[in-house]
Amino acid sequence: GSEAAEVTTELVEAFARLIPQLSSSSPPPGHAELMEIVASATSVLLVASDKAGSIVGSLTLALFRVPTGLRAWIEDVVVDESARGAGAGEALVVAAVQRADAAGASSVDLTSRPSREAANRLYRRLGFEARTTNVYRVTLVR
Repeated sequence: GSEAAEVTTELVEAFARLIPQLSSSSPPPGHAELMEIVASATSVLLVASDKAGSIVGSLTLALFRVPTGLRAWIEDVVVDESARGAGAGEALVVAAVQRADAAGASSVDLTSRPSREAANRLYRRLGFEARTTNVYRVTLVR
């Protein structure tokens, strides 16, 4: 996985294809939203490309300081259905962990639905361990 340093038409089109495979309730980000992510000091947008150079996956690494240290959080991992099983997800997660380590984070967190069996196997294989913690969410009405 490599960092997306600029927002191109290809990047916008890739997210239009990828995000519906990740979430049926969230619209894909447009140019402005992707610019905000790429320009942010606290988020790193990583993409994986196939041999032809087409974007087939992405994840966002959030890095932020809290009183207990630098936190690293992986969000929105998605690999195109047509490219699954070819190593793009692994490349993205490994790149994110390396980036978090280089930034000084002591750990990297992520969440994954139990139904995403292949993703959960990948995370465990890469050294992630399930934590005994509750995850809570409040949904804000827009």
